[in-house]
Amino acid sequence: MPLVSVWGRSDLNRVMWGDTALRNYGSRQIAAIAIKMALTETREEETELKSLYAKQDIKTAAVDCGGEFINKVKKFTERAVVAAKREGVIIENHLEQGAVAGATREALSQISMKAVGYDVGGKIGIARHNDHVSVAVYFGIGLLHLDEVAIGLGHRVI
Repeated sequence: MPLVSVWGRSDLNRVMWGDTALRNYGSRQIAAIAIKMALTETREEETELKSLYAKQDIKTAAVDCGGEFINKVKKFTERAVVAAKREGVIIENHLEQGAVAGATREALSQISMKAVGYDVGGKIGIARHNDHVSVAVYFGIGLLHLDEVAIGLGHRVI
């Protein structure tokens, strides 16, 4: 029987590499976690992932958003910053708030060509580990039942 099925991947890493193996996350891993947070469908799933990542010293947040895209870009950015502060992902200072706002703006700009002129609805996921912060937006974009789906991603170093 392989060791992974007996202990689980994270236990095996801890045995093989020590606790530092769990703390070597880079921008790609944190970006993937932000996407996973944005893809959660329920509050329970959000809470479960949040507690799982907290054990690995990764701070996360997610917030639902929706409305006419062009009129809501500012509101989406504000909601991401407020959620990050509320969940302890960032502290209340210009540097960290600006990093989340900038990453959110970048993520929104990546989906803007599809979204301009349409209503959007979905979720913003935020993840941070040490100096890496990533923001992912996952939106359904549509008119009536003719929906498109888009993901945007932004990253900053604090």
